[in-house]
Amino acid sequence: MKILLIFNHEPYNGTDVTWNGLRLAGKLAEGGHEIRLFLMNDAVDMARDSCRPPAGYDQDLSRMLKDLIVGGVTVKVCGTCMARCGIYKNQPYFEGAEKSTMQALADWVVESDKVITF
Repeated sequence: MKILLIFNHEPYNGTDVTWNGLRLAGKLAEGGHEIRLFLMNDAVDMARDSCRPPAGYDQDLSRMLKDLIVGGVTVKVCGTCMARCGIYKNQPYFEGAEKSTMQALADWVVESDKVITF
């Protein structure tokens, strides 16, 4: 099954929404599903090396994202959002996180069996 997860929120926003979404992506990938992640809005910061967990937060969300990439999960990041959103505007994405477009997201939505947003 092809499953698309779309992330919108700042990685460290005082909730565990992003952390739980990444955990779900990992479990789905372990189950043999084709997992795709698209980061947009403030979620683009998660794909930047400059994004670090705040003091007292026990999870490194960027590390989790990198582990998913190494495990075969495809990650695309909104290129327009790169300059408009997040704390680390215009800073580069790390390796494995592909700069992408709204058209690519639209194509993924159409091709997916399930779409989940966080």
